[in-house]
Amino acid sequence: MLHVLLERWQPLAAVLGFFLFWIWEARAPFFPRAGRVRHAARNLTVAGINAVALAVLFAGATVAVADYSAERGAGLLRLIRLPEALHAAAAFVLLDAWTYWWHRANHRVRFLWRFHRMHHSDPEMDVTTATRFHLGEIAMSSLLRLGLIPIAGIPLTTLLVYDLLLLVLTQFHHANLALPPGVDQAVRWFVVSPNMHKVHHSRWQPETDSNYTSVLSVWDRIFGTYREKEDCRAIRLGLEGYDADDRQSVTGLLATPLGQVSPQSR
Repeated sequence: MLHVLLERWQPLAAVLGFFLFWIWEARAPFFPRAGRVRHAARNLTVAGINAVALAVLFAGATVAVADYSAERGAGLLRLIRLPEALHAAAAFVLLDAWTYWWHRANHRVRFLWRFHRMHHSDPEMDVTTATRFHLGEIAMSSLLRLGLIPIAGIPLTTLLVYDLLLLVLTQFHHANLALPPGVDQAVRWFVVSPNMHKVHHSRWQPETDSNYTSVLSVWDRIFGTYREKEDCRAIRLGLEGYDADDRQSVTGLLATPLGQVSPQSR
């Protein structure tokens, strides 16, 4: 079945995407970099912890909930009785809208920001930053999505296709890439580009609180959170107060939610 193939392809896509963008950003970096291996080791350790936890806690549950809701015909999209292709497209768009609003909530709600700021505290954004999320944030997002699947009527195949595309595009727009300005500008009319997302990782809060979308850039344009910067090389990445080595260690990253809420946030 298609969803079985997609499940098997996701880990391979993650590895292939990582090596592709890792090599690309080494050959044509946007920001000069040193110490890439140490930085990557920290972020990928966090990613490994998350991957194991997600596999144990949510992989089986997600499949079970999606199958159960499909068998029962549950969900708002199924009530409309759309053709299969339109149902899948609508579910994809709905998932991306949910991802936009969840991301935006992580910046606006103080409790959620405690976890999400671990992602933003990376002072040297590259492809490994795409995997640098606190397990608490990942768990909350996955749990809420278990409720979204039956309420909206999202097919398992659409969910897996979305997650695969989200994975690759997240690696792409976090990577330290120097695309030609015209190419980056063209890309962001459809999906998030590297320069568009660099603005989101700025230390300056008005820039941090913009460009929330993960796949389709249209959401930021619709809801007034789209922001451009003429010279992205002037952006200072990271968060104030989180540059010290103990904050950037694996244990320091995992302990991020326990600290005080930074001045840059809510």
